[in-house]
Amino acid sequence: MTDPIIHMENIKKHFGNVIALNGVTFDVRPGECHCLLGDNGAGKSTFIKTMSGVHKPTEGTITFEGKPMSFDSPRDAMEAGIATVFQDLAMIPLMSVTRNFFMGREPTKGRGPFKRLDLEAANRITMEEMRRMGINLRAPDQAVGTLSGGERQTVAIARAVHFGAKVLILDEPTSALGVRQTSNVLATIARVRSQGVGVVFISHNVRHALAVGDRFTVLNRGQTLGTAQKGEIDAAELQDLMAGGQELAQLEGSLGGTI
Repeated sequence: MTDPIIHMENIKKHFGNVIALNGVTFDVRPGECHCLLGDNGAGKSTFIKTMSGVHKPTEGTITFEGKPMSFDSPRDAMEAGIATVFQDLAMIPLMSVTRNFFMGREPTKGRGPFKRLDLEAANRITMEEMRRMGINLRAPDQAVGTLSGGERQTVAIARAVHFGAKVLILDEPTSALGVRQTSNVLATIARVRSQGVGVVFISHNVRHALAVGDRFTVLNRGQTLGTAQKGEIDAAELQDLMAGGQELAQLEGSLGGTI
């Protein structure tokens, strides 16, 4: 079994008296999709921000490629190879796909006062990378706002992979998509995984997670309830863990099975 790219051990995060994470252990290996499942308020957002350098853990250790790592900022995490695609995607709808793809990292040609954007190279790379992810754009200069939600997700994922992501964190990538767009995004995740990138897929949709996941960790009230391999757990069991199965069963019993 390959060593994890990133390993987070017994991570705790406190905000004053509020305990957001209370001893979370999680890792992701090259070429796998490790799904982190949890209901609203389970601690998923705090976990993402701790893994991607936004928050420093109150306690616990983070090891990246076998070395102890302490990220001071999201830029530190990005430079190490941890890319996060948030739900809002951080894109400008009126700008072209190419401009969004290279935002802040534009290829240039010429030197000194003659240095300028190499638009030809940027357009070519954008079209190639999108094609690798299964999306055939009409043209690289089409506005991002004209793409479907699933295609926009793919632009963000392709951008992260092109710029050297070793770990790709996807924050609820299918939450606002229709059936066809969801299947496109799940296919994109499978392509990324096949390139050796470790994917952290954060979701509260069990079916979507089971479609692409290799391992599944459930987060509940800032704690992990264990990790299962693909084939060891089914959708109903995962849903129960997320919803607090025992609590629901007790409540159902006290109400005479009316839930």
